[in-house]
Amino acid sequence: MSALYPSLEDLKVDQIIQAQAQVTPRMPFLPVQETATSQPSVLYPNLAELENYMGLSLSSQEVQQNLPQILEGTSTAVSDPSPGQVVAPVSGNSLGTRRAEIKPGVREIHLCKDERGKTGLRLRAIDKGLFVQLVQANTPASLVGLRFGDQILQINGRDCAGWSTDKAHRAVKKASAEKIVMVVRDRPFQRTVTMHKDSTGHAGFVIKKGKVVSVVKGSSAARNGLLTNHYLCEVNGQNVIGLKDKEVTEILAMAGNVVTLTVIPTVIYEHMVKKLSPTLLHHTMDHSIPDV
Repeated sequence: MSALYPSLEDLKVDQIIQAQAQVTPRMPFLPVQETATSQPSVLYPNLAELENYMGLSLSSQEVQQNLPQILEGTSTAVSDPSPGQVVAPVSGNSLGTRRAEIKPGVREIHLCKDERGKTGLRLRAIDKGLFVQLVQANTPASLVGLRFGDQILQINGRDCAGWSTDKAHRAVKKASAEKIVMVVRDRPFQRTVTMHKDSTGHAGFVIKKGKVVSVVKGSSAARNGLLTNHYLCEVNGQNVIGLKDKEVTEILAMAGNVVTLTVIPTVIYEHMVKKLSPTLLHHTMDHSIPDV
């Protein structure tokens, strides 16, 4: 199993670092007197030639900071990544990528109802499964971290496979206000794509009414496999469903140089939001920035 990279740019830059390290002369360490301001030795090659690599503005210092430090006295300049290790010389420890992560496996949550007896949750049955259709802002559902597209596997110990939407809502309505136990799988219909803005601040895609309609050839979006006919669900983990394109563009502009999009195929998205008005999505959907 090889190392994993958040983006193609991370992979390519790491390959260059590995190749340079193999031809860089390895000088022995000389004992030096430590001072209070001494910095740890950096054994990585100078990456100044990568400043405009793939249309990105890269800093050698930033790339070196994103890589693990090598202890003095070791014989190799760059250690090979261990199998399955995430290596991110360009993306670094991106908070947005961590917020957007779709974790494997299942988890258990404990949901309650507010003073009005509401959870702030709407569900929808699709292909014999039960999915989160809407999470309202500032409600118990948003507080426990439920997101659009999460699959509900159990409610209070009962398997939800084959349930209708109405049966699911009845089960939640009849459940205790103090504790509703749900088993959840993170957003199985969605995927994340991490990309990097170029020197002009663009990642290389166009949206219209929340849907990706164009991907610029040679852009980071294209290199990392962003597809058209997909809707944006999240930008760096922040839900953008129902927002106007201008609002989404503003969020993208403030997102930093590393952008992780969560997308869903159009045919599934349109089935998921069926019977939900655009006004409801815009004004009641939880668009807050999630905690990591």
